[in-house]
Amino acid sequence: MVLKHQHAEVKSVIGQCLPEFTHVNHYWDKQRNCVVAKILPGEFYATFDDVAISTTLGSCIAACIWDEQMGIGGMNHFMLPITDKELHEVDWGQRGLASDATRYGNFAMEHLINTLLKNGALKRNLKAKVFGGGKVLKKMSDVGERNIDFVFRYLSTEGIDVVKQDVGLIYPRKVIFEPLTGRAFVKRLDNLHNDTIVKRETDYRSRIDQETVEGDVELF
Repeated sequence: MVLKHQHAEVKSVIGQCLPEFTHVNHYWDKQRNCVVAKILPGEFYATFDDVAISTTLGSCIAACIWDEQMGIGGMNHFMLPITDKELHEVDWGQRGLASDATRYGNFAMEHLINTLLKNGALKRNLKAKVFGGGKVLKKMSDVGERNIDFVFRYLSTEGIDVVKQDVGLIYPRKVIFEPLTGRAFVKRLDNLHNDTIVKRETDYRSRIDQETVEGDVELF
């Protein structure tokens, strides 16, 4: 009976979530007694329902952004691709994305923010919590630091306050975010036993290095 109820709850959430997120893996979290949407590298999720969002990070960044007053929030999971240009070469006051890396980062951040704004969030109410950027890819030792530098510069330029952060160091992290309340839970994982995370991010890194982000995304 309990399992049937939990299955019904998950099915109900999938049926009510924003159309672009029906493909995301939703599951019932017994400990939290709620439905959780699990996002992978390169994905994001936004909701106005009582749904938690989870992801596991290595060198990648997760930006949790929400408008508590309007009851909507979301989280992304992204990494900058390799570029010949350093982040400090970018004019952060403009959107004329100066490199493929910052172009991709802007695309990832603005997709999440635009989705929130289109569904009722107000820019002036937005707050953020930032996680990830661990030094877990040995052959790409600076990627986590570059991701951290990018996301904080981006949020500062957009005037979005970062109220909490857990970034850097050598640890992968599991993050669970509750968009309706803004609460976030972080568990640092043992780096020595997370080959899956490293492989997932290495594959993701290889993919985005070969992709071109087409079109500009402007904030409302």
